[in-house]
Amino acid sequence: MLKNAVSFSHDLLKQTIVPGDLVIDATVGNGNDTILLAQLTGSRGTVIGFDIQASAIEKTRQKLLLTGLGERVTLHQVGHENAESYLPKNKEIGAIIYNLGYLPGGDKSITTLKDSTIKSIVSLLPHLRIGSLLIIVIYSGHPAGTEEKDALLQFSEQLDQKEFSVLRYQFINQKNEPPFIIAIERRK
Repeated sequence: MLKNAVSFSHDLLKQTIVPGDLVIDATVGNGNDTILLAQLTGSRGTVIGFDIQASAIEKTRQKLLLTGLGERVTLHQVGHENAESYLPKNKEIGAIIYNLGYLPGGDKSITTLKDSTIKSIVSLLPHLRIGSLLIIVIYSGHPAGTEEKDALLQFSEQLDQKEFSVLRYQFINQKNEPPFIIAIERRK
C-alpha cells in the first residue's frame, strides 16, 4: 500500500536512526516528528529541535512532558538556518527531518522560506553520517511553498551523485498539491 508523505518519511526515519543517535528536527511544528525521533534514538540518543515560533516550541515541550521524553530533546526557538551552531563538536547526525510550510493550526503568514531552508541544508549535510538521511517534506500549496519547492528541487538535482543519492516521493494524480518528499542520503 502506498503511503502519504508523512507516513513514508516516518518509515525512512525508522530505517536510518539507531539508538544513541544525534538527530535533528529542523521544524518542530506541533511536535509529532520530535516525539518519533526521541523514541527512535532511545534513552542514550539526542534530538535537537528548531522552530521560529514560540507556540510550536511550547506545544512540543508539552507533548514531550506527557510522553516522558523531554530529557532526550533540546528545543531552540531559532530558525533552522542557525542549526549548525547548536551541534556538538565531532558528533555525526543520524537523521534530519524538515516539514516545510506553515504551522498547522497556526499563523499561515509565517512560513519556511527557500533561502533559509537551503542555507540550513547546506550547513547540515556535511555533518550527516554516511548512509543516513536528510528528509524534506514539502508543502507547496501556498505562494512561499511554491518558491521553496522550486528552489529545493533545483538544489537537490544538482547534488553530486557520487556524494549523495536523492529520492523524490510524490503522488502525481492527486489534486490540491499534496505534500511530497525529497530524501537525501549521504554516500561518502
